[in-house]
Amino acid sequence: MVDRADISGVLDQIRSMQSEIHQASRVAPSVKPAGAVDGAKPADAPDFSEMLKAAIDKVNETQKTASALRESYEMGDPEVDITQVMIASQKSTVAFEAMSQVRNKLVSAYQEIMRMPV
Repeated sequence: MVDRADISGVLDQIRSMQSEIHQASRVAPSVKPAGAVDGAKPADAPDFSEMLKAAIDKVNETQKTASALRESYEMGDPEVDITQVMIASQKSTVAFEAMSQVRNKLVSAYQEIMRMPV
């Protein structure tokens, strides 16, 4: 008999991912120290490009994991269940679609900025 994925485990993973997203989005407003120059970023503020690269790497890792599980299942690995493969595949798809939406928003924001009169 095939063991089915525990739905509560999947829900726990979704909730933990949501809490990570909420923690990352809760950036406290930074207070400029006396004598700070405009345009200078605080030392503890995350760099946008680093955050974007980390998100892209996370999506890539999710896709690699899903691909590896699929290949293991196709090769007949008895420890890999079809439900694991399908869940990993769906996670990969959702992550890629979300990253595509972020890319689309960045492109449209760039285009809007370029249309602004100087």
